[in-house]
Amino acid sequence: MKIDSLTLHHISMPLVSPFETSFGRETGRQCIILTLQAEGLTGYGECVASRDPGYSYETSGTTWHILKDFIALLILGQEIQDADDYQKRVERIRGHHLAKAAVEMALWDLLGKRDGKSLKEMFGGTREKVEVGVSIGIQESASALVRTVDSYVEQGYNRVKIKIKPGREVDETIAVRAAYPILRLQVDANSAYTLESAQVLKAIDDLNLLLIEQPLFEDDIWDHRLLQADFKTPICLDESIVSARHARYALEMQACKIINIKAARVGGLSQAIAIHDLCQVQNMPVWCGGMLETGIGRASNLALASLPGFVLPGDISASDRYYQRDITHERFLLNADSTIDVPNQPGLGVTIDEEALKQFTLSEVMLKMQ
Repeated sequence: MKIDSLTLHHISMPLVSPFETSFGRETGRQCIILTLQAEGLTGYGECVASRDPGYSYETSGTTWHILKDFIALLILGQEIQDADDYQKRVERIRGHHLAKAAVEMALWDLLGKRDGKSLKEMFGGTREKVEVGVSIGIQESASALVRTVDSYVEQGYNRVKIKIKPGREVDETIAVRAAYPILRLQVDANSAYTLESAQVLKAIDDLNLLLIEQPLFEDDIWDHRLLQADFKTPICLDESIVSARHARYALEMQACKIINIKAARVGGLSQAIAIHDLCQVQNMPVWCGGMLETGIGRASNLALASLPGFVLPGDISASDRYYQRDITHERFLLNADSTIDVPNQPGLGVTIDEEALKQFTLSEVMLKMQ
């Protein structure tokens, strides 16, 4: 498809409630929404980089720069055949996976609309609905956390993830487990510990957790191997897995027992599928992580999670978990069995609420081939 234009929208959306991790506290979310025009069609993508360089070195500011001044030059006016073709064109840009992934998402949307196929069909997904859970940020106290868990369990979530950090992990996890002895419960440290300080997590190793997610730094795959050997609870890697190569490293080192796949983190949906396929061959369970996405990114995650290797509930959640008003007309709802339906319309399967997009837009630029 010949790419005629690329439009970037830097947006800021208020969250329903503050979301705190070991990186910090967010009351709103900034990201980049982009549109690609080709053959009279419009494809949408979402760059999940936030305002601050906590989860990733990429921010909404750096991705705006990379998209506008580098990636746009490689695709505008060009015939892009598919995701593999696109990846070859941007491979000389080192890193900046979140920026690359946003354009690839929009390309998949275009290809699906052209061919009349949903992303699920294009990926070979096998599920009409996917199991999901909810991610809960750090609360004021252990008792406040239990009350928050109560509210989400009442809404129908069968799997809960709680964020932890040094000093806010043992009492909180024990309190939730005491309140919910059989709840599918997992914890996420977002790289907050060292190999030495992570020994405090031994206090929660007997609580029958689904997993402990990314306890150590993102480049500590070897140290995660040492930690996993000392723990009964499965270690899950997130930030450490930035490519299929890194997934292979983790598998060969036995650095973890579960991998969280985020298409944005690894540079695109095609790269996420490659990691899924590698893990499936090795019988490594995977699940789909979330980054507070709008309906655009949420639709993409649901399509990805429809693949057969995603055997654990994803951090996708219903739209109203994060936003009172979204930028898509479609709002994803939690089913009674803690699942969300996978979109089945061509491409991403969502339409844009242009008024909402305009309301939340901080700045906008359209780029065309000169």
